[in-house]
Amino acid sequence: MPMTQTGCPAEAMSDLPVILTIDIRIEDDAWREALGDVEAVVQQALEAAAQAKGVSGAVDLLLTHDADMQSLNAQWRDKDAPTDVLSFPADPDDTPPGAQRFLGDLALGFGVTQGDATKLERALDLHVMHLLVHGFLHLLGHDHMSPAEASEMEGLEAQILMPLGLPDPYGDAA
Repeated sequence: MPMTQTGCPAEAMSDLPVILTIDIRIEDDAWREALGDVEAVVQQALEAAAQAKGVSGAVDLLLTHDADMQSLNAQWRDKDAPTDVLSFPADPDDTPPGAQRFLGDLALGFGVTQGDATKLERALDLHVMHLLVHGFLHLLGHDHMSPAEASEMEGLEAQILMPLGLPDPYGDAA
């Protein structure tokens, strides 16, 4: 299983640097075949989200296949179906003093993600960036259960994705 770890500082909107550590585990080679430089796609999206929110920390990312996503979705959400992205926020109290804050785990399933990108007529890398930003916001406590929450979260996603050259994923052209 290829593993990549990057810790890249980025300047936050304040004077304090945002430092994000990303640990990637790739369980399905289809990710590399379809995206090529998976690490660059992941790094670009998650660092943009961290910088926009002014949050430093560590994120573990699993890039896997639909069978694993179905299992995780059934175990943690009681939904026996594969899904595109799952977020598992960490308890902030679990970070030892002096250690980098662990924000949580993200998991993306290849089949559903690729299928959705095709349906949306969106390039896979752009769709993956959107899912990563979406999942990252969930790690920070954002949700979309009510219309007000959805509007706020979708606005944040569009704001983070715009400098990356991605159109509003919830706009009419999405």
